[in-house]
Amino acid sequence: MMIGERHRRILDELKEKPDISVKELASRLFVSEPTIRRDLNDLHDKGIITKMYGGAVLNTATAYHEIPFFLRENEKSATKSEIGKRASAFAEDGMVIMLDGSTSAYHMVPYLARLKNITVITSGAKTALMLAEANIRTFCTGGKMIIHSYSYVGEQAETFIRNFNADILFFSCHGLDEYGRMTDNAIEEANLRKVMFEHSKRKILLCDSSKVGKTCFYNMGNICDIDGIISETDLPESIMDMVKK
Repeated sequence: MMIGERHRRILDELKEKPDISVKELASRLFVSEPTIRRDLNDLHDKGIITKMYGGAVLNTATAYHEIPFFLRENEKSATKSEIGKRASAFAEDGMVIMLDGSTSAYHMVPYLARLKNITVITSGAKTALMLAEANIRTFCTGGKMIIHSYSYVGEQAETFIRNFNADILFFSCHGLDEYGRMTDNAIEEANLRKVMFEHSKRKILLCDSSKVGKTCFYNMGNICDIDGIISETDLPESIMDMVKK
């Protein structure tokens, strides 16, 4: 198991059982206790957890928000790369493209580099840097940065988006339920996506299959109002039938 995946698993275990011990973590992850202790030290140094005798607890910010970008970036990277490759087929030379701050959108960047004369607008700081490295004309919203996701949100970011009109938007969410509701846990990021919806001709959801059937507490919209869903595998017909034709 790679270090990033192991760290993510540790955070998942701590969310499910806050009082889990080092011994139990080692048993569940099939690694040694010294390895778990090193991982806990790393996560503690990054401010994600607080070490305690025999174990650790999640810090408040992590408990109520997402797993940090640097861990999610490598989570299911092959799956997200495949989604990014498939999604890039919808982008064409000369387009104005919007990307949200998700890791799914981030994984699109290598496949956008083949296109000519495109402009990309994003709320993701790391995505913007990667776009610039690919020599793609890039605009980044600015605004208040959410530390765990390196995404810009808030009134300044929303005002920035309202100055542009995009041909297509690629975005993600944390849950897609059986009623077609796109849901998320990060309210400010979800609200920024709603503004992006208003200023994009086409809207494409990047959604790996693990998110299907999940419901988060904040509603972001319904897939009947978007133009397509890209996943790494075929999604249920009941879901795809709801997407706007």
